[in-house]
Amino acid sequence: MRLEGALYPWRFRLVLLLLALMIGAIVWRIVELQVFDQSFLKGQGDARSVRHIPIPAHRGLITDRNGEPLAVSTPVTTLWANPKELQSVRARWPELAKALGQDSATLARRLEQQASREFMYLVRGLTPEQGQAVIDLKIPGVYAQEEFRRFYPAGEVAAHVVGFTDIDDRGREGMELAYNEWLAGVPGKRQVLKDRRGRLIRDVQVVSNAKSGKSLSLSIDLRLQYLAHRELRNALVEFGAKAGSLAMVDVKTGEVLAMVNQPTYNPNNRRNLQPAAMRNRALIDVFEPGSTMKPISMSAALATGRWKPTDKVDVYPGSLQIGRYTIHDVSRSDGPLDLTGILIKSSNVGMSKIAFDIGGEAIYNVMQQVGLGQDTGLGFPGERVGNLPNHRNWRKAETATLSYGYGLSVTAVQLVHAFSTLANDGRNVPLSMVRVDRAPEGSQVIPEDIAKTIQGMLVQVIEAPGGAHRAQVPGYHVAGKSGTARKATVGSKGYTEHAYRSLFAGFAPANNPRIAMVVVIDEPSKVGYYGGLVSAPVFGKVMAGALRLMNIAPDNLPAEVQTADATDRKGGRS
Repeated sequence: MRLEGALYPWRFRLVLLLLALMIGAIVWRIVELQVFDQSFLKGQGDARSVRHIPIPAHRGLITDRNGEPLAVSTPVTTLWANPKELQSVRARWPELAKALGQDSATLARRLEQQASREFMYLVRGLTPEQGQAVIDLKIPGVYAQEEFRRFYPAGEVAAHVVGFTDIDDRGREGMELAYNEWLAGVPGKRQVLKDRRGRLIRDVQVVSNAKSGKSLSLSIDLRLQYLAHRELRNALVEFGAKAGSLAMVDVKTGEVLAMVNQPTYNPNNRRNLQPAAMRNRALIDVFEPGSTMKPISMSAALATGRWKPTDKVDVYPGSLQIGRYTIHDVSRSDGPLDLTGILIKSSNVGMSKIAFDIGGEAIYNVMQQVGLGQDTGLGFPGERVGNLPNHRNWRKAETATLSYGYGLSVTAVQLVHAFSTLANDGRNVPLSMVRVDRAPEGSQVIPEDIAKTIQGMLVQVIEAPGGAHRAQVPGYHVAGKSGTARKATVGSKGYTEHAYRSLFAGFAPANNPRIAMVVVIDEPSKVGYYGGLVSAPVFGKVMAGALRLMNIAPDNLPAEVQTADATDRKGGRS
């Protein structure tokens, strides 16, 4: 008994010592964490409560050349939910569905399917007022975040040029896609504290401010875009056409002043969008340009020095046999035609005989130099380059068809680029979809004297008896060439019966060209299908409006009007 009593105090003291050591270790750990090593607890706390919320960046403004808005960003509210948290307030689901304007059963089904998750979108793109009205209901698990939505004031008029963004504000078509990095900006970050249920406790600080995207000024003139859109749409209705395109270029600067297509779409409402309506046909659709190539081929003939404008070619009887292939003229001529007459009559036979003399290589070289079969450099998404064939040995059939616009494929923008080169005295200036402050120098690809000769010949194509008079513009000399091309059958060789493209390409004013334009009407089914009948009137109406809107002085006024105008200017009257 004495032995057991002696051991008891020792055991007691040992237990007390162990307890003291444990308490001391705990106290030391507390002191260490609270005083010497605070970062650990702070990091653990932050990991459970500190969050970074992105601050959306304002996407850059897109305007026309005069500052008219084509694409603007407006603030919107996106509502999202924590389905886990919402499971505890099922009684309020009908109230939430009503506030969102959604079917109660559909919303309930979505919340049940996402019950194990902590995030789902309820609705995106609400106005701030609409979003705040839902948040004011104070339904647990429903939250809001700020975003931006793109709005397009010009709607369908500039849709193919400007394009659109997706729901996450990323460019998906047109210039929105081509210049997405330039327009997008850099999102910022905001540090906040949230509880374990994801509810916002406190807005701590802005870690980094959002950097807005840069603005983009296009070369498009919205006034000309509206004008071209209206006239092209009217032409499709009048002639029962399937589709159409119009491209207009500033001859001196290479800026694209207007680019419209039909059918089109409204980028502000894409619910029932048809893929065919999204095609920027002026840059994507390729076609054989037909007789609009004859001025280019004629410039190649003059450049060889073997031909002069007064030289004549016998085109009788309006057909030419090349093996099993027969070339036909639509308009018969009883006698020989000079080079201008070949353009006026649009003689395939006459053009072919000239081509045989100079060779297909000479024509190919000039077509390549004016930009056919090559990328335009616009950087537009989905743009096609067409096809300009080059043969080691040019056979007669290949030479002839190339000279009058068959056997190659181009886009409407490539074609207007070629005609703008002719209009610019043979100087090829790069095209641009962005406003240009200083005209580029370009490169001389056709001798200046030859280009001016072709300009004069194309004026006669419009003004001579039997010419394309429907393209005339009162008060101005207009130069141009119509074309009518059969449509190739997709997926097989040959052409579709009774399917044509009506074309007209030209520029004005002829004495000092400023604007080049191409009109393409696809499969007209009423009245007729010739370019001089279908496309020329559209060219004339749009060109007349464009010259007036751009305040370009007339060059074909009657003598008495010119005298009066000169007197007014001398006297200081406007």
